[in-house]
Amino acid sequence: MLSSSLMLAAANPADHVYNHPFWVTEGGLWLWSAQQGTLVLSLIIIVIVGLWFAKQVQTGPASDGSAAYTTKNPFAHMLEVICVYLREEIARPLLGDRTNKLMPFLWTIFWFVLVNNMLGMVPLLDLMHLLNSDWKKAHIAPIGGTATQNIAVTGVLAVIAMIFFNLIAIRHLGIGGFLKHMTAGAPFPASIAVFALEILGQFVIKPFALAVRLAANMTGGHVLLAVVLFFSGMVVNQGFFVRAPVTLISVVGGFAVFLLEVFVAFMQAFIFMFLVTVFIALMDHDHDHEHDHEHEHHDEHERAPDADPVAVPIPNPA
Repeated sequence: MLSSSLMLAAANPADHVYNHPFWVTEGGLWLWSAQQGTLVLSLIIIVIVGLWFAKQVQTGPASDGSAAYTTKNPFAHMLEVICVYLREEIARPLLGDRTNKLMPFLWTIFWFVLVNNMLGMVPLLDLMHLLNSDWKKAHIAPIGGTATQNIAVTGVLAVIAMIFFNLIAIRHLGIGGFLKHMTAGAPFPASIAVFALEILGQFVIKPFALAVRLAANMTGGHVLLAVVLFFSGMVVNQGFFVRAPVTLISVVGGFAVFLLEVFVAFMQAFIFMFLVTVFIALMDHDHDHEHDHEHEHHDEHERAPDADPVAVPIPNPA
C-alpha cells in the first residue's frame, strides 16, 4: 500500500488504471500490453488452482467411510462452499434440472472475472516500474493492471456469454420456439415490432450491459483508490503538521476503499454470472410454463372422479 501511494504521488492517478503498452509495432499496433500479461497470469492461476482443487474435492477410497466425502484442506473447502452455493442457491432455482450441465460454463465465468478483478488489486504495474525505471519513463509494462476494466476484455466476455445463452435457448426451444419467443405472443403486425426489439435486446442490449457494467465498476473503483492515495503525494514538500495528518487520512481512507474494492471484485463476478443465468432462464420461461401447464392439466385429468355408477334398485325384502 505504501509503495503504491508513493508511485501514485508522482503522476496522474488515472495512469495507473489505464492499460499500458509493452510491444508496439512501427504502425502503432499493440502486440503486447500490461493487461494481456495479467490475462495470461490469470489463466495460469485458474488452471493450476483448478487442477489442485479438483484433486482436493474428489471422493476418497470407500475404506475411509464418510471421511471420503470430506474436503480436508481449508482453502479448498472454502472454494467448494462457493461453488456449491452458486450451483444450489443461485443457478438451480432458475435452471432446474439443466443446472449441472450448464454450471461448468457459469463457474468458469465467475472465477475468470473474480481472479482478474483480484489481480487488479495487486500493484504489479507499480512493481514493474520500480524494477525498471526506463519502463516507468516510457509508460510501458509487460504485466499489471485490471484486465476486467478494459472494455475490450469485458466486451469479449459479454459476446461469449451472449452466444452461449442464445445457443442454449435455441437448443432448448428449437428454432421455431426461439423465434416465437421473440414475438412474445403479440398479434401481427405488432409482432414485427416486438420481434425487432427482442432481437435488439437479446443480441445487443444485454451483452452491452454486461460489458459496460463490469468495466465501469472496476474502473471507477480503481480511480477512486488512486485519487485517495494521490493526496499523500500532494503534501510531500509541506511541513510535518500538514504532511502527517493528510498522509494518515489518505492511507486510512485508501485502505477502506481497498476493502470496498475487494468486496466489489467479488460482487461484480457474482453479478456477471448471475445475469447470464437469468438470461438463460428468461428464454426458457414461456416453454417451461407451457410444459408445467400441460402437466397440471394431465394431473387434473388423472385425479378427476369417475362417473357416477348407474343406480341399481334394491329389491324390497318385504
